[in-house]
Amino acid sequence: MDEEEKIKSAIRRVIEELMERVMNKVLTQDPFIREKHHSSKPLYAALVPDEIFKCSHFERRFTTPFGKAWEQLAKACAIGFHEHCLINHTIDGLIKQDRLRRIQEVLNSLEHKGKSQKTSVTPNWSEEIKYIKKGKGQLIPITVICDLFIDSHKTGKKYAFELKGPLPNSDQTKVSKEKLFKLLAMTPTHVDYAYYALTYNPYGKRENYSWSHPNRWFNMTLDESVLMGNEFWDLIGGEGTYEMFINEVNLLGKGYKERIYREFLGIEPPEQSDINILK
Repeated sequence: MDEEEKIKSAIRRVIEELMERVMNKVLTQDPFIREKHHSSKPLYAALVPDEIFKCSHFERRFTTPFGKAWEQLAKACAIGFHEHCLINHTIDGLIKQDRLRRIQEVLNSLEHKGKSQKTSVTPNWSEEIKYIKKGKGQLIPITVICDLFIDSHKTGKKYAFELKGPLPNSDQTKVSKEKLFKLLAMTPTHVDYAYYALTYNPYGKRENYSWSHPNRWFNMTLDESVLMGNEFWDLIGGEGTYEMFINEVNLLGKGYKERIYREFLGIEPPEQSDINILK
């Protein structure tokens, strides 16, 4: 099996395992029972069609196992290309005391920009990390847990990622930026590259990304520490991985949508139900 087919197979395996777990749950282990719903929530049942709550029943049993789907898919692609990848990897290291102070200084300036400073503060990764690394002082032990860690057999480099969905909130982004700073400020360093990565870009092109919350902490269009969509997938899985990923998800989605309509909802799929959403 060549590298491309290995990655395709890994993507399919992750999605199929998760979806089969969901289907087994909603069809066999914990199906929606109308009588139970009527008995436990008679007022709801009297006012709202059962089908609405049946869909809600499915959603709750879908979102839990799929909560870490992005990480599992990324790990599968990275192992296929780089051979080694870990989720929630702990990195212990040492950071000079003044570097830690400078990290907090930079984060505070971004958090409170416009409130006390006479001039506005704009995120600038390259200038920020350069300023932080000039810090000196005694070495302080520190621990960072990164979402994804790749020790590449292909490039000989080590990569750390903070992995987020397409529309992360501000608090998540602040925590992620602090982690990236700390990883790159360690002496000696334990990673060669550290990235804030969005698994998908709903705005299409990087320059069009306009979700405000992460833009408070990163220059999302210019910072070299930011990866979006195809930039991330092609780095962890090789060139063309993003398109491969999109195609595999859409192909599997067609079959599972039909099964959910017929087996769970008990209706025939409507026209255009197989339209590709992920692009």
